[in-house]
Amino acid sequence: MQLKKLALLCAAVVGFSAPAWADVNVGVTVSATGPAASLGIPERNTIALMPREIAGHKINYIVLDDASDTTAAVTNTRKLISENKVDIVLGSTTTPNSLAMIDAVSESKTPMISMAASAAIVEPVDAKKRWVFKTPQNDIMMALAIAEHMAAAGVKTAAYIGFADAYGEGWHREFSKALELKKIKLVANERFARTDTSVTGQVLKIMGAKPDAVLVGGSGTPAALPQKTLKERGYAGKYYQTHGVANADFLRVGGKDLEGTFLPAGPVLVAAQLPVANPVRKSALEYIQVYEGAHGKGSVSTFGGHAWDAGLLLKAAVPVALKNATPGTPEFRAALRDALEGAKDVAGAHGIFNMSATDHLGLDQRARVMVKIENGGWKYQDTK
Repeated sequence: MQLKKLALLCAAVVGFSAPAWADVNVGVTVSATGPAASLGIPERNTIALMPREIAGHKINYIVLDDASDTTAAVTNTRKLISENKVDIVLGSTTTPNSLAMIDAVSESKTPMISMAASAAIVEPVDAKKRWVFKTPQNDIMMALAIAEHMAAAGVKTAAYIGFADAYGEGWHREFSKALELKKIKLVANERFARTDTSVTGQVLKIMGAKPDAVLVGGSGTPAALPQKTLKERGYAGKYYQTHGVANADFLRVGGKDLEGTFLPAGPVLVAAQLPVANPVRKSALEYIQVYEGAHGKGSVSTFGGHAWDAGLLLKAAVPVALKNATPGTPEFRAALRDALEGAKDVAGAHGIFNMSATDHLGLDQRARVMVKIENGGWKYQDTK
């Protein structure tokens, strides 16, 4: 009888203890194929470099490709939540996909960290978006950097051509605000699809407006098309792009037509060129060392950096959440959300993250630099 009681006691202890060491399951959906593949591939590559253990718990990454498609991103998200029982979702790559995923994560009360840029993904922090965080810099932060650079260069009029989706619309809204602050007039406003092969009509309208500068509000390799067309048509003003183009594929596709272009970017893009005193230089170089160690010199991109920063936030939040709940439970998902919201001084590839109940990005001006495309590469611009 005593042996039987001891056996039952041991079983109870094992049954109680085992869940405390349950795996943490991380669901990931990225655009590894389709128009946004040049962004999603380095994100997927970076996921493979993230820690497989945090605070003694095994971390499982379930990675799916949404092919740059909004419907697929939502389907992936629901699959990860319902079938894979993930504790958190990372993704997606683009703004439209990330916006579409919000209902799925909020309904299931699963935290999500997006690698897309628009502030609309996390603002305002309402009942739905309280579950959503993101790592890329907000559009307004980068739009202000562009407008300030334009003003300093004597630009009086500017034109805009952006994606015909949430990314393009968001950039137009924030760029317009930034131009107004700097007393620069917007004289043309055009759109194009990520899959378009011609933008001649839009470019002719821009040329007719005779702006001093043009901003292309696109991301990845599709953003090269308007600039190449403007060059072909002889536009001789200043060219600007958003931080959505900061990778080697964009340079390859745009070629010599990109020379002299200015853009705001995360510090990781030019980390080795930053002053030693720059607060992000060290953490940015750490990511570059890891990524290039796996994929070769010059292979790093800002988009992989956004995924890396999502991993760093996860690394900071998991130990805190484990103090309050067991992985695989609603309580753990809620604790993980709370821990992400309380993350402080997390040094990443793009900046220093300080989250709060009203700020689910947590970056400040340390997360941006101005860059010029020069001799087929990225050149840091000291704006001081």
